[in-house]
Amino acid sequence: MRAVIQRVSHAQVSVDGECIGRIGHGLAVLLGVRTNDTRAEADYLSEKIIGLRIFSDQDGKFNHSLRDVDGELLVVSQFTLYGDCRKGRRPSFIAAAGVETALPLYEYFVERARSRNIRVATGRFQANMAVELVNDGPVTIILDTSDERRARADG
Repeated sequence: MRAVIQRVSHAQVSVDGECIGRIGHGLAVLLGVRTNDTRAEADYLSEKIIGLRIFSDQDGKFNHSLRDVDGELLVVSQFTLYGDCRKGRRPSFIAAAGVETALPLYEYFVERARSRNIRVATGRFQANMAVELVNDGPVTIILDTSDERRARADG
């Protein structure tokens, strides 16, 4: 599972010109699901994102998490995060999970965040969405559960 996380002052997602999800201060998360992902990856990533200390304290240091600042979360599915551009000019998406795997894990990820009392807005899975945001900083972090797996294996 892979996530591009942006600290935002506000963000929204629209489908066919209609706003379907909007947040104020918080994190906009583009979420990609890989073919062999499980709920374990969703658990890890949701906890990691909620706990990331990427909000500034009074000294301007990254010391506060989403929960600390009472921030909101906008989660948008994006299978193109697994686009492989190593060969040719057209990306391959063979590593991206199909809808039968990706949709339940996306919904599980969202539910896990909501169960932690985080206000979560979402996009619409498989829809053509327009995502608008104001990146606060800018602060953008990329998390990939395969990196975490490799780090554990290396000890």
